[in-house]
Amino acid sequence: MKVVILCGGMGTRLREETEFRPKPLVEIGGKPILWHIMKVYSHYGFKEFVLCLGYKGYMIKEYFLNYRMMQSDFTLRLDAPEHLRFHNMSGHEDWQITFAETGVEAMTGARVKRIEKYIDTDYFMLTYGDGVANIDFPQQWKYHNEHGKIGTVTGVRPISRFGELAVEGARVRVFSEKPQAEEGAVSGGFFVFHRRFFEYLENDDRCVLEGEPMDKLARDGELMIYHHNGFWHCMDTYRDFVALNEMWKQNPPWRVWTD
Repeated sequence: MKVVILCGGMGTRLREETEFRPKPLVEIGGKPILWHIMKVYSHYGFKEFVLCLGYKGYMIKEYFLNYRMMQSDFTLRLDAPEHLRFHNMSGHEDWQITFAETGVEAMTGARVKRIEKYIDTDYFMLTYGDGVANIDFPQQWKYHNEHGKIGTVTGVRPISRFGELAVEGARVRVFSEKPQAEEGAVSGGFFVFHRRFFEYLENDDRCVLEGEPMDKLARDGELMIYHHNGFWHCMDTYRDFVALNEMWKQNPPWRVWTD
């Protein structure tokens, strides 16, 4: 099962960093937040990724094309550059990554629709390239598989408000992008979908995942909530950037991997 990561936004609320690089490459402890997200998924065995690229997407390609070289010691013969010899295995992640150019101006729903051709299984996971959490993804997948609906959204309760979820039992009744309610679970941005969800999306730059597609899915009774009571934090502003880097110096809750 592939993990789709939205990496194409301009990150305007973090302009101090995103003026020069795409938001998923903004670093926590010297590593892009995208790397942290992928490390959590791969820890649980999900190692095939589809990256939906847009704004400065070439920089994400360059990062991974040069990944092992930038992490490792190596010897290079300038008269025979093909004879590159690495001296350690640092940066040797066993990930398979598909880099998909989904348009600089495209909204999130359009980006997901445009990678449909790369999803060759009945199910896929989806998240954004700017949030970290210690979600138990095998448990999330088990829950999704058992309820049999098209979509599962992870519900969290952060201090700030994001996507409000009106819930009846375990069924999501309303998905609101800009909630006014003072209490309730919000979308943590970690999803599991059956590929039937592509039918809710349009190949149109204006298609916003968090708008009509998710709302219709909820109104159709096909969206369930997976409650996550553990750690969750997104890098939405420069303040978040500073906070996450401070956490990394201590004992970062999302570091579930050991290597």
